[in-house]
Amino acid sequence: MQRRIWKTEKAGSIRRLRLVEDGLPPLKANHVRVRVRAAGLNFADLFALTGLYSATPDGPFVPGLEFSGEVSEVGRSVAGSKLTPGQRVMGCIRFGGYASIVDVPASGLQTIPQGWTFEQGAAFPVQTLTAWYALSTLGAVAPGQWVLIHSAAGGVGLQAMAICRILGAVPVGSVSGRHKKAFLAERGYEQVIVRGRDFARRLDEILQGRPLHLVLDAIGGKIQRLSFDALAPTGRMVCFGAAVFAPGRNRPRYLASAWNYLRRPRYDPLPMISANKSVMAFNLIWLWHDQILVARLMDEILALDLAPPHVGRTFPFDQAHAALEHLRSGRSIGKVVLMLQPSPAASSNSSLPK
Repeated sequence: MQRRIWKTEKAGSIRRLRLVEDGLPPLKANHVRVRVRAAGLNFADLFALTGLYSATPDGPFVPGLEFSGEVSEVGRSVAGSKLTPGQRVMGCIRFGGYASIVDVPASGLQTIPQGWTFEQGAAFPVQTLTAWYALSTLGAVAPGQWVLIHSAAGGVGLQAMAICRILGAVPVGSVSGRHKKAFLAERGYEQVIVRGRDFARRLDEILQGRPLHLVLDAIGGKIQRLSFDALAPTGRMVCFGAAVFAPGRNRPRYLASAWNYLRRPRYDPLPMISANKSVMAFNLIWLWHDQILVARLMDEILALDLAPPHVGRTFPFDQAHAALEHLRSGRSIGKVVLMLQPSPAASSNSSLPK
């Protein structure tokens, strides 16, 4: 059986990514074969393709950490389970999502909720696991606590804002532009800062002396340091990315990255003890080694009964380069998704900036 995949022979430049035909090996006994209908894009894809991601595979690889589609075949040890051919599923994969067909362990799949489109299914697993793990497992968020969420109009940020609402915490968003602030305002989020030189002052005005308990940061740099300084005693900062090191159009920005690396925030445990503040960091992809943990986290997430994730822009599967550039540009709101087949209930996104 043949499939189409986006493959790079070597990390270092996004230009190396090519759409090719590839053969499939026999299906493993504990795996499920899925005909992919949509694949979600993540900043990790950009970092992996340019060689800036710690988990980037050596040699050739297929990017992509999440997908949705229909079960086409189940392995021998999976037969008789709830997963059956034709079932609509979504799931995570440790690279390999930019493909027309994927083989994944059965434990890595969940049924797409009733009424969701394939693109919503592909937009859900990674960003929601990231937000939930940061808020609950590491951040220990509690009702009434104030939470600063950077990149609040992005995929992870939107899910984190929604989860805070459900849990009774108070989300404060930060975004890079006024159009993103307006987007969040339409969804009832009034505590939003457009990041600028007056960020610290704007945050103080919103808090009005109230304690900041938790920060979710995937930016790094000066904004991260200012956010840490704003934390109250017992406050926690959870880091899961560093957008200040984002690559250029096709390859790393070496000089800018070196400058940002030299100026990066540094935290000394000794004064942190006195201030009673914490810094934690994680890379979600390493959780794939603990499928029991991932399954538990996903069960907790599904119990929240979240609304479908916001898909800001979809691209045909053969336009992966355009999709990646849209994500890299910082113009995107919500999730960017590659579509292998139009979803019958797809929502229009023609009004979003291109």
